[in-house]
Amino acid sequence: TLIKAAESEHIDIEYLEKAGLVIKKKDGAGFYDRYRNRVIFPIFSHLSKVIGFGGRILKAEENQPKYINSPETQVYHKSQVLYGLHQAKQAIRQKEEVLLVEGYTDVISLFQAGIENVAASSGTALTPQQIKLLKRFAKKVLVLYDSDSAGAAAALRGIDLLLAQGVTVYGLEL
Repeated sequence: TLIKAAESEHIDIEYLEKAGLVIKKKDGAGFYDRYRNRVIFPIFSHLSKVIGFGGRILKAEENQPKYINSPETQVYHKSQVLYGLHQAKQAIRQKEEVLLVEGYTDVISLFQAGIENVAASSGTALTPQQIKLLKRFAKKVLVLYDSDSAGAAAALRGIDLLLAQGVTVYGLEL
């Protein structure tokens, strides 16, 4: 369906492939939708431009990862993006703090509950570039990662990075 829609809009399939939206079939005869059978999350830059996509599988399948993300492109660099920041930046500026979570659904759930000053590192380790971006909007970062061992370890690494960058940081645990 994606390929047909792109063709009807005269969008070259090569662009879809470079953006990671379609993948060549193993036999080389055509393409298939990379995000089939997944909920798709558009990833926006802090300037509100769609720069990539994330997808979560709807029904567990053998040999299929739970999440897939757009590959690195000329416009999408995962280490420089915070999911939800484009929607949250005003609330973050107003409160002077951001609630930093791990993933797409964390951001969406909190936003639906009325907590709008939230952004996610999108399942990647927090990077200095992401911290630099956060510092443009917030004075304080509240780290709320998953309570499993991987989330706790990622939170500690993130807190160390934030402190090293001179950010006031709090670690939260549910």
